[in-house]
Amino acid sequence: MRVGFAVPVSGPWATPANMRRIATRAEELGYAGLWTFQRVLYPVGHPMGPTYRSVHDPLITLAHLSAVTSRVELGVAVINAYVQPVPLAKQLATLQTVSGGRLVVGLGLGWLPEEFEAAGVDMARRGRRGEEFVEVLRKAWADDVVEHRGDFYAVPPSHLDPKPAPGPPPILLGGTAEVALRRAGRLADGWVSSSREDLSAIGGRIALIKETLAESGRDGSAFRYVCRGVTQVRPADEDRPLTGTYAKIRDDVAALAAQGVTDVFHDLNFDHEISTGDAKEAMRRAEEALEALAPSRRRTAP
Repeated sequence: MRVGFAVPVSGPWATPANMRRIATRAEELGYAGLWTFQRVLYPVGHPMGPTYRSVHDPLITLAHLSAVTSRVELGVAVINAYVQPVPLAKQLATLQTVSGGRLVVGLGLGWLPEEFEAAGVDMARRGRRGEEFVEVLRKAWADDVVEHRGDFYAVPPSHLDPKPAPGPPPILLGGTAEVALRRAGRLADGWVSSSREDLSAIGGRIALIKETLAESGRDGSAFRYVCRGVTQVRPADEDRPLTGTYAKIRDDVAALAAQGVTDVFHDLNFDHEISTGDAKEAMRRAEEALEALAPSRRRTAP
């Protein structure tokens, strides 16, 4: 089980100094990855919740943190496929190169109509658009002459250089519907759960992806099953996974591993006491959690 930690990207605690502090300390403590997420805009009056109200760009955040770390993976979960794939391919290739090959790219279909409207993209046929999106990314990273004519995207014969070094980053796909899980099994290098995932059912989703991998004739030995852990440290344990004392949270991580999860990252941005509270107190609590949940301390911390 690879254990990661989400950096501050949402709310008052998400300052550059706090991002750097969490990133560098996480690397020192042996965390496997640093993670971000995307929210482009927040429609006035929308009920989605305060975590999404003020969110930094995930890729620029990771680029910044790549300069103050050297080993830890840099993950985004997720970029939504209403952006254009060719400019994104260029950005991701550069980030993969400048970080020394540490990037992990999570992609989603998007679900917020206002973001599609602002991007000038139709929400219709999002699944097929997402599949073609992955196809264009991979062509951009691999082909000497990139050319594409599809239902949604067109690329004239072109050189798209430099290629990502030392190679293309792995692609994770999100989604919980059966069609989305099967899409991940057919096309991706891994699957990533959402912040609303029912973690008690994650084993069934993993089984469906493994079934699809086998049906597609793909080698699933390196496929990654990544869980965004909406982690909330509380004085008493609660029924919700990853909510309660540190001991319970560590036990919950072990239970996820038993269901087939290969990666989990603790994301405090989705704890409203962190993302909407006093920035100094939020950072104090985050640093405490960072220490207590570190991979090397799972069996010894109280």
